[in-house]
Amino acid sequence: SSGINAEYGERMTGILTEHFAGKWPFWLSPRQVMVVPVMPMFNDYAIELQTKLHLQGIVIDTDLDDGATLNKKVRNAQLAQYNFIFVVGEKEKTSGTVNVRTRDNVVHGEFSVEDITDKLIRLRDSKSNVDTLE
Repeated sequence: SSGINAEYGERMTGILTEHFAGKWPFWLSPRQVMVVPVMPMFNDYAIELQTKLHLQGIVIDTDLDDGATLNKKVRNAQLAQYNFIFVVGEKEKTSGTVNVRTRDNVVHGEFSVEDITDKLIRLRDSKSNVDTLE
């Protein structure tokens, strides 16, 4: 019976992949958040954010490619279909915030780390197919 279940699982994954066209809703996404530091001097803050959100069960990566421009990093994250991109620099590090945009380049603006963490957990747990931050 495990063969039937595996076949069903593969078929279901195929149907979902086609349905979402690679743009997985947040709760299903293998790439929920990408943190993009504006300069190498903010890599530590980016890693700190990654650790905090990872501990909350958020799938989060950090782009530490010091050779890439900010625009290139954001574009790469959008092309890779990360649901949310956190841009962090001096202002964000100083105030304990992140600047949030989506893979569709909608800029949500600045949120405290606590606030955005709560919003992402609520979004994940709601199992919504629409990535809204409420």
